[in-house]
Amino acid sequence: MEQASRCNHYLYNKKLRPLARALRRNMTKAQACLWKYVLRAGAMRGHTFNRERPIGNYIADFFCKDLSLIVEVDGITHADDETYENDRRRQHELESSGFKVIRFSDAEVLNRISEVRMKLEHCIEERERELGLFPRKVLRPPKL
Repeated sequence: MEQASRCNHYLYNKKLRPLARALRRNMTKAQACLWKYVLRAGAMRGHTFNRERPIGNYIADFFCKDLSLIVEVDGITHADDETYENDRRRQHELESSGFKVIRFSDAEVLNRISEVRMKLEHCIEERERELGLFPRKVLRPPKL
């Protein structure tokens, strides 16, 4: 896969647009919670995230263009060996294209959302330093 950049719209794949739209309409409970309580409306250090964004041959659960950061929420189906291997390969391809990928399980999001928020904030701070970015205006985060 080629390097992601602003020029190539961060490897946006419009052929996957209908599937991405369908996935946005049918988010899992964990994805919906992460979106509502953590990522929506610039609540995460002022950065904007998109849901179900087509990138290359994949659809990322959540994506922040400014940080080239992908957030994945893995359900129970990701526990089997074949799916785990596919996830590992996918993550390697995305990271070699310049993206940072962070993963959370459904259980983490549903049972320990405060910890997920803290891990994500830490990851975003690191990514801002790596890319030489300053945090944006932080909006008041939604109540948990």
